[in-house]
Amino acid sequence: MNLFKRFIYYFIGLSLGSIVVYFIWTGKDVSFDYGMDARTLKTIRIREKAYSPEATDVLIKNNLDSLTVHAILKHADVDFGQSKPRIKPCPEYLITGKDSLAHIQLYIKRCDSVATIEKVFVNESFLLD
Repeated sequence: MNLFKRFIYYFIGLSLGSIVVYFIWTGKDVSFDYGMDARTLKTIRIREKAYSPEATDVLIKNNLDSLTVHAILKHADVDFGQSKPRIKPCPEYLITGKDSLAHIQLYIKRCDSVATIEKVFVNESFLLD
């Protein structure tokens, strides 16, 4: 069997296998959170959320709601340089939104069953641009 036929058979098998895997995984609710940011955000998202009085005041003042917080937790960057991920029992993280929510930062304390949003920072200079 020549080399050209081997490549043809290989690509046919690869294509069929890819199609089968695609249809198997599309029906499942699977996420591939392997990066540090993605793992941290996922563990915060799956916990019950509580808001400190200070965070609640800032959210009300700036007309923000829990959907905005959820959107930030879905697509954000975790600033590990300003976070305290090794504090026991509740690590603390500074999370910055992306794109249109880049002017909002959340300071979150993640405990075993509750993620408490301690502080919300809204950079007003972004809003003026």
